[in-house]
Amino acid sequence: MMFILSLILFLGGLFLFAVAFMVTSFQGVVFTCGILAVCLAMALPMFKGRTKSAK
Repeated sequence: MMFILSLILFLGGLFLFAVAFMVTSFQGVVFTCGILAVCLAMALPMFKGRTKSAK
């Protein structure tokens, strides 16, 4: 389940990177949301794996 969520966030972030260059306003906001989505996609499995192994 975590893989699917991370994959969706990662691909959504890449999509936002591309869309940021096509929109006429708020390019910086869209690009920043893409960066945050990709970072969250990478951080979620790492955080979930760390807490699961600690139990």
